[in-house]
Amino acid sequence: MSQLKDVKKVLFVGQQPETVDFSDPALPPGFNAEKIHAGIAVGMQQMADRGWHADLCLVRPDESATVALENQLAGTTYDCVVIGGGIRIPPKSLLLFERLLNSVHKSAPKTSIAFNTVPQDTADAAGRWFETE
Repeated sequence: MSQLKDVKKVLFVGQQPETVDFSDPALPPGFNAEKIHAGIAVGMQQMADRGWHADLCLVRPDESATVALENQLAGTTYDCVVIGGGIRIPPKSLLLFERLLNSVHKSAPKTSIAFNTVPQDTADAAGRWFETE
């Protein structure tokens, strides 16, 4: 029973790939929804390989994003929330990023927050905060 308590829980928050504006010059050329989904799968598998429980919360870039995130945070206590680069990096996503960051702060104030650069380094982003505990 105590082993379950020691399992790290990570929430990976990203934008639904089908809602990304791939014409945005802030995004790498050739990026598309399929590549994002593949990267997410790699990131989720890496966290599972580390023995962590990982959930995925893909949000739309609108007012529903904070509701979806807050609902997810209400159901589980996470050790770390990783907010994806697709939300953080494009300048036009700044308001969405701020809303999500404030939702984590409000809904899970004791949870570490990390940032990845691509979906494939999500486990490394969360791991940085587990190493500091």
